Amino acid sequence: MTRHRPSAPHRRAPAPAPAAGSPALLLIAHGSRDARHAATVEALVGLVRTARPALEVATAYLDHCAPRIPQVVGRLDGRAAVAVPLLLGRAFHARSDIPAALRAAAADLPVADVLGPSPLLLDALDRRLAEAGLDLGSAAVRARTGVVLASAGSSDPAANAAVRELAAEWRRTRGWAAVETAHASAVPPHVPDAVAALRTAPGVERVAVAPYLLAPGLLPDRIAAAAEASGADLTAGVLGASPEIATLLLRRYDLARTATATAPALTA
Repeated sequence: MTRHRPSAPHRRAPAPAPAAGSPALLLIAHGSRDARHAATVEALVGLVRTARPALEVATAYLDHCAPRIPQVVGRLDGRAAVAVPLLLGRAFHARSDIPAALRAAAADLPVADVLGPSPLLLDALDRRLAEAGLDLGSAAVRARTGVVLASAGSSDPAANAAVRELAAEWRRTRGWAAVETAHASAVPPHVPDAVAALRTAPGVERVAVAPYLLAPGLLPDRIAAAAEASGADLTAGVLGASPEIATLLLRRYDLARTATATAPALTA
């Protein structure tokens, strides 16, 4: 029988640190009326600044929070920047909202890829489950645990398919008994469906729910409430301000920065 060891943080050779005068990192977050959302984004920005002290980092929001993209573009005052979406997948916000907002702000600058997929996201999910009390150091515990990967859900079938692919990869590489996906939005399946499916899955003795969301708010609260009502044994926190997410943001920035020979200047 193959034993699965707890995963080590995913490591690659670091990209070269940007030299002085490198473009700023313009982090674009969705925004929320829930104050915990902006607090989480700012904590994540703090991790990015700690990891890359010489890098200028600015934050803008698509909705609900300030500052918005036009305000931040104005503050950068023509300096070069790379936009990095704080988004997990290529759904509507990535494909439409962010490009439209940048065009409306007359900001001609490279846009980095979204965060997913990446093994670092699996590391962050593992981290949150361990913090919630699951013994991830035990291969036997993993082999008896079924996990619900609970995302926001999207009207875009491709975005939902990408989450299913991530769930399959998480099970294959980390040794879970089973992994089911669920959505917090109106798009099925929902958390109770996934928990029920895992209760009847072979070898599953414990069910854990792992929110695949970046910050607290309405949808994570909905997931947590549904997990409790469905009798899940354990519910993790959101991905949040984790070192894995900070590292991933910098990797996306570096890839976009190095792919552009000369970063276009922002124009007001």
